[in-house]
Amino acid sequence: MSKAGRILGTVVLAALISGPTRAEIVTVAVASNFTATMSAIADAYHEKTGHQVSLAFGSSGKLYAQIAHGAPFDLFFSADQTKPRALVDQGLAIADTEFTYAKGALALWSLTPGRVDDQGRILGRNDYRKLAFANPRLAPYGQAAMEVLKARGLVEKTRDKWVQGENIAQTYQFVASGNADIGFVALSQVMKNGQFTRGSGWIVPASLYAPIKQDAVLLKRAEDNELARSFLAFVHTDPASRIIRSFGYTVPSTPE
Repeated sequence: MSKAGRILGTVVLAALISGPTRAEIVTVAVASNFTATMSAIADAYHEKTGHQVSLAFGSSGKLYAQIAHGAPFDLFFSADQTKPRALVDQGLAIADTEFTYAKGALALWSLTPGRVDDQGRILGRNDYRKLAFANPRLAPYGQAAMEVLKARGLVEKTRDKWVQGENIAQTYQFVASGNADIGFVALSQVMKNGQFTRGSGWIVPASLYAPIKQDAVLLKRAEDNELARSFLAFVHTDPASRIIRSFGYTVPSTPE
C-alpha cells in the first residue's frame, strides 16, 4: 500500500464519517472471482462508515457489456485490465481512477480430498469425467486455464472432458456440486488464510499463464459521487489489503 493511498483513504473516510455525502449508496459491478473478497471488503467499509454498498457479480465480459449499454453502476472491478481501459477509451470511465487492486491466482481444484495432486498430474491422466473452466472469451480465469492446458500440451487430450461456465462462479459450482470432477477456479474461491478450505487442489505456477492483473475504475456516471470515490479509496487502505491477501491474491504495493 502506497503512502499516498493510505493518506487518500484516511482523508476521504474521515470526511464521510464527519458529514453527509450526496449519495446514500454506491453500486459496484464486480468480477465473480472476487465475490467473497468484495463482500468482506463491503462489510468492513460499512462497519467503518455506516454506508451501504450494493454489489452485482458476473463475468467481466458480461459486466463490461452491461456498462457499455448504460447499466447504472458506479464502479467496475474487473478480472482483467483490458475492459476498464476500454471503458476509459470510450469515455465511460475516469482515466485517473483506474488502478490494479489485485493480482489473481489460478488453482485446479476438486471437492474430493486427495483427488488433485500438488503437481496437477491428474490433468494428463484419463481417470476423471469432466474438467470445468470458465469461458475463455468472457472470463480472464478461463483464458488462463486455456493457457495452462496449452503449456502442458493437453488441449486435445482433454477436450472431450470440458465443461465451461459462463463465469468463474458458475465454474466453481460445477465442481462444488460434483457435476465436474475437477476444475480450474480462482484460488480465492477455495483458499482462506493460506489453506484450501476443503477438497484438494493444485496452485498453478504463475509461469504457466499470463499475470491476472485485476483493475478497478470509477465510471463516468459517478464522477461526482463522493461515496463511490470514498469506497474506491477504502480499497487502497491497509484493512482492505489485508482482506484481499487473506483470499490468496497479491496486492500491488503501489497502484498500477
